[in-house]
Amino acid sequence: MSQFVLNAGMRTLGTKGTVHALRREGNIPAVVYDRHGKSTPITLKTYDFLKAVEGVTESTVVQLVVDGKSYDCLIKDRQLDWLRGKILHVDFFEVEKDVVMRAKVPVHLVGIPVGVREGGILENPCHEIEVESLPRNMPPKFEIDVSELHANHSIHVRDVKVAEGVRVISSADQVVALVKYAKIEVEPVVEPTAEEAAAAEAAAAAAATPGAPGAPGAAPAAGAAATPAPGKR
Repeated sequence: MSQFVLNAGMRTLGTKGTVHALRREGNIPAVVYDRHGKSTPITLKTYDFLKAVEGVTESTVVQLVVDGKSYDCLIKDRQLDWLRGKILHVDFFEVEKDVVMRAKVPVHLVGIPVGVREGGILENPCHEIEVESLPRNMPPKFEIDVSELHANHSIHVRDVKVAEGVRVISSADQVVALVKYAKIEVEPVVEPTAEEAAAAEAAAAAAATPGAPGAPGAAPAAGAAATPAPGKR
């Protein structure tokens, strides 16, 4: 069932100093949980773990071999030291071959949509689809071809093809991918108020009427002193 095999060893729970010593020696402390809540502490070789789980997703079943005993597991959590780029701890969840399991399967979009070539923008609002199946039927990922997707069209969860024995839990109406045209922002036009429009019309009429105060060539207003001609005082 599993194509990913990972070797590990048993360990005893110890102090923080014991855990730090494991990490200094190139190991990763880890725990295997079963569906009944029982936990088994184990240790992994950092290099072997990174090499074995390359390409593994949350829904991928891996075969964990601990001192000769085999477990079929999902990798449920990885505690990381982001500053140093190291894995501090790993949680495994044991699955049983004949017991239905539930997992979130990652979505991978493949191809360049027709709508993108026409100037649209591809959006991927849904990155995982939750499904339920027996471990042997659990898909590691969903590859969805979006090359025929036109602008203003979308692909929903209900459009995704699943294998026999796999039941989709996510909403069928959830959008997985869509192509939208980019919106062009236009400066809003501010309409003047009625008072502003009336004042502007009055000013324009006054400026265009000969003899009106302020108009070109208009006579001085009553009581205003005439401007003396050049040279006469």
